[in-house]
Amino acid sequence: MRTKHTFSTFFWLQTTRAINEEALLYVRITVDGKRVNISLKKRVPITLWDKKKKKAKGSSPLARQINSYIEEVNTKLFQIYQDLKYQDQLITAKLIKAIYNGEEQNSKSLKDIFDYHSEKIKDTLAPGSIRNYGITQNYIFRFLEEKKHSTDIHLNKLNFEFLSQFELFLTKVWPTGHPKALSNNTRMKHIQRLRKVVTLAYHLEWIDRDPFIKWKMSYDKTTREFLSELELKNLEEKVFLSERLDRVRDLFVFSCYTGISYIDIMSLTPDNVVLNINGGNWIMTKRQKTNATVKVPLLDQALSIINKYKNHPITNISGSLLPVITNEKLNAYLKEVANHVEIHKNLTFHMARHTFATTVTLSNGVPIETVSKLLGHSKIATTQIYARVLEHKISDDMNTLQNILRNKKSDNNSKAKRNN
Repeated sequence: MRTKHTFSTFFWLQTTRAINEEALLYVRITVDGKRVNISLKKRVPITLWDKKKKKAKGSSPLARQINSYIEEVNTKLFQIYQDLKYQDQLITAKLIKAIYNGEEQNSKSLKDIFDYHSEKIKDTLAPGSIRNYGITQNYIFRFLEEKKHSTDIHLNKLNFEFLSQFELFLTKVWPTGHPKALSNNTRMKHIQRLRKVVTLAYHLEWIDRDPFIKWKMSYDKTTREFLSELELKNLEEKVFLSERLDRVRDLFVFSCYTGISYIDIMSLTPDNVVLNINGGNWIMTKRQKTNATVKVPLLDQALSIINKYKNHPITNISGSLLPVITNEKLNAYLKEVANHVEIHKNLTFHMARHTFATTVTLSNGVPIETVSKLLGHSKIATTQIYARVLEHKISDDMNTLQNILRNKKSDNNSKAKRNN
């Protein structure tokens, strides 16, 4: 804890906003080179102000009243500084201002909780999740600067109106390089992250109420694309003359039959392939996103791709299980793959995970609980996002039902004939 600080006050008039030749009186507090301004809500005639002495000129009753008030404010600010020093607290100009304005000494700001949250998640969340929180934080403080003309806000000033205004601000955000403004679901994600951070402040008892308790999230329903059984079959059987596209196809198909995400596939090594108690080959790894352990039995299609690259120069040099390629290049090359196979969908690598959940497992009767475990989800609700009831599955199920009903009817007719 620092024991020595520099502290000073500076009184001045905001003459640029004068009304009837009177300007608002301000005091600037500076602690260790960092400063804040406080509006004292008092107007002073500009002609009465001595810029050099930082007080009112002369000895008129008004001048004496103004100077007495300045002395009173200065004394109070210095006393706050001395009290904090005596209590051995971390002294900041912002804290002195908060106390002077009648707020609690332990009052925290939005920046304080974001700093605390950033420290909390730096070793627990995946880099992608941490980056997303950073983007949300940038939008929030951009909103404060552009709409609130401030660099920070006290947590006890947050309310439903603040969140509504922030949502409105996000509707007009157009990220650099993006073809359109933020979608509704993306806006909701940013608000969801803000809520999580503010809820953390509530649990830490930095605020005595949840300012957003009445807020309701409103997501638009979206359709997550996946490959049909026929599209997946055509992709597997396609012969590519380009080794580059052949490798990209193999990585995609491997994910279609394992459900393993791009980032986790790129970190796989031969050591991640293990034998289970029945002698079958499994992939055992941890999801980088959640640190959850994932155990996936290797289907023949996935195992053949592993064997294809077992002694390949690319994997021998890198020590990886499969060829390593950047996510940007992989998704770019997938567009070429889609064109060659005549897949008229926006083929991205994450679509392979959707395909595993929908076409490969759920539509073939694998229980959703098993699929959830294979995907490394901690909640069934997360897996249900991927769940699709395909037309052929509905047809098969209804045919089964039709047969059951026909058999029952036939049995009932047989019993009726015997009884007669």
